[in-house]
Amino acid sequence: MPWFIVVEQLLNGLVLGAIYAIMASGLSLIWGSLKMLNFAHGEFYMLGGYGLYLLLLYTGLPLWVAVPICVAAVYLAGWLVERAFVQPLLDKPGWDVSPLIATLGISIVLQNLALRLLGERIQSLPYFIEGTLALGSVRIAWHRVLILLVSGLVIAAFVSILKKTRLGMALRATAQDRDAATLQGINVRGVYAMTFGVSAGLAALAGTMLAPIFSVSPWMGAALLGKAFVVCVLGGLGSLEGAIVGGVILGTVESLAVVLWSSEWKDVVSFIVLIGVLWIRPAGLFGTREW
Repeated sequence: MPWFIVVEQLLNGLVLGAIYAIMASGLSLIWGSLKMLNFAHGEFYMLGGYGLYLLLLYTGLPLWVAVPICVAAVYLAGWLVERAFVQPLLDKPGWDVSPLIATLGISIVLQNLALRLLGERIQSLPYFIEGTLALGSVRIAWHRVLILLVSGLVIAAFVSILKKTRLGMALRATAQDRDAATLQGINVRGVYAMTFGVSAGLAALAGTMLAPIFSVSPWMGAALLGKAFVVCVLGGLGSLEGAIVGGVILGTVESLAVVLWSSEWKDVVSFIVLIGVLWIRPAGLFGTREW
């Protein structure tokens, strides 16, 4: 196989890994603060893709306006979901199970609403930037280059906010010890709602970026949700660094599997890598054991 085909697939894997990292960062953020898994995360991704499709179809807004509107709208949706369905479950018996059931129910409702209102037909979107970037024999679509740049900037900004701002310190303090954070005057319930909103907004951004590549449908979030969970476990639940590194690893491994075998084997290879990592590090690459 020509070397440049392998390089192209590695670049495509890096692009896909960047999206996995964004999706997994949202899930890790929720796990780190609320210690729960959000099964509606894939539907927030779907809302981002459909939101962009509808805005472009009915308003003709430029992409640089439509994408932030989609992200902001889904952020608000995530905030409302946390306030209406997750927050009432706080401090109630059965917290280990109740949010799983609640978010699974929300996922089913959103998926069926999309099916009912928008139909089952798969919708296509144009690339944000047409054409390809040629680096000698290596070619990559400009849209994928844009995904890589946007993902890198978003992840860098996200990490900087968490590490260097008062908002990030409040979030980290809440994740470490909710009672101590409350005693320091932090609005813990407000932090939880914001966390859910930011997580939904990240998923929506991923949905808008990948919509031109994978198209839009009511079921588009299911596959990405599964991959995001794999990335979270691979990197370590609750670890932002683990979500980023795990996303890059998973995207690269899947692309290499396509080159060496076929697309049918990429999921098998991904889970083999996951099992191998957990065999050596049961808490994930950056996770820590909880006793």
